Amino acid sequence: MYFDWVYYGRVLRHVWSLRDWPGRPRMLFRLLLLVPLATLFHSLCFLLDYVLFPSLWRQKVQRPVFIIGHARSGTTLAHRLLAADGDTFSYFLYWELLFPSLLQKKVIRGLGYFDARCLGGAIKQRLREWDDKTFGKFRHIHDMSLWNAEEDQFVMRAAFVTQQWALDVPMMDKIDLFHVDQMSAKKRRRWLHHYRECVKRQLLLNGGDRIHLSKNPLMCGWVSALIETFPDARFVVLMRDPHQCIPSTLRLLEITWKGRGWKPEQYAASLRVMTDISFESFRHPAAVLAAHPNTAQIFVDYRDITTQPRATLQKVYQELSLPMTDEFDHWLKQQEERERGHKTSFEYTIDDYELSPERIEAELPELFDQYGWPRRTQSISDNEQGDKK
Repeated sequence: MYFDWVYYGRVLRHVWSLRDWPGRPRMLFRLLLLVPLATLFHSLCFLLDYVLFPSLWRQKVQRPVFIIGHARSGTTLAHRLLAADGDTFSYFLYWELLFPSLLQKKVIRGLGYFDARCLGGAIKQRLREWDDKTFGKFRHIHDMSLWNAEEDQFVMRAAFVTQQWALDVPMMDKIDLFHVDQMSAKKRRRWLHHYRECVKRQLLLNGGDRIHLSKNPLMCGWVSALIETFPDARFVVLMRDPHQCIPSTLRLLEITWKGRGWKPEQYAASLRVMTDISFESFRHPAAVLAAHPNTAQIFVDYRDITTQPRATLQKVYQELSLPMTDEFDHWLKQQEERERGHKTSFEYTIDDYELSPERIEAELPELFDQYGWPRRTQSISDNEQGDKK
């Protein structure tokens, strides 16, 4: 199993340097003891997968579907709607991301079967109580649960390729998981080979004959590498007014770091890095996919998927040459009213950050023209002229 020793060293050195941070001893304990032990365990299980499940050698990843787009742009909504077509798609549940090996997943599913048949589901009930206590207070921001479909890049956590460390300790200026397309060919291929191995295991777990469905805002910077690894890949790119989704993402990160006791001056550099990445999340997928016109792709306006989800999904299926069953279409029709007008109670304001409407519109002028997003600078200018009159 692949392990990124370079990133491990960077995180370890950075945490080691934080001598005044109260959480330093606990984090060093995780890095110096728990990570190596977990890596040995995952590596052994990864090796046993090919011994215990010989069909893994023949498992293929064919025509996977990748849902990408800036965070908070509707990728979760699109993923949840598509994942409901369980006869077509295979995807990772959150708990499955924590155990990348097929052997691990099989054992846990077996324990779940034993719990349901012999213990009346007592263990699962305890887990659901923990799940509600742990994730319930954040579900107005992001509907997270051990049993929900989730971003599958997290399956690479065992290889130390995960953004989780930068969420625990603000260091987006130290480690970079976004610019995979700009990595050296050797490292890029090793990362994507490991990711492919994880996907193969999940596909085999779910029967082996479905289409892998992925949702990852982070993979806006992986598009070229994904096409290189999966030449028949298909892409769904969500587009939303950056005045809405950029400050929403920054606010979510700030809440995460504040909740761990970090001060604004300690995560300011990471917020600036995230701001720059935000603009690339809009530009990079469009540029790469424009250079690959034969790659199946569709750009979806956030306003469409929230106001007319059924018609939008029908277009997605058509553009990606996916067969839509009558059963799934009927389910979409039933969901229409529930998903229409999709809203969140998560509040934020752009005024809280070192980011102005002027910069957003200057960075992405073509997209504002293409999607007809309202220009706030024009509104401000009009209001100022009206005041003068």
